Amino acid sequence: MIYWRKSSYSGSATDEFCVELAELPARVGIRDSKDPEGGRLVVGPVAFGELVGRIKEGAHDRSR
Repeated sequence: MIYWRKSSYSGSATDEFCVELAELPARVGIRDSKDPEGGRLVVGPVAFGELVGRIKEGAHDRSR
């Protein structure tokens, strides 16, 4: 069974975009919390770390 967890930084408003993560063997699963049966992205730990770094830098800020 895959355990998905939602970020503690995700809001509770229904119109907000939220992601869930799953620890997989040597990979990280990413999915949209509002569409858990929809598409999923699976990346390696290096790519995930780079993505998180870019998010922290604001490179993927959807509010701009």
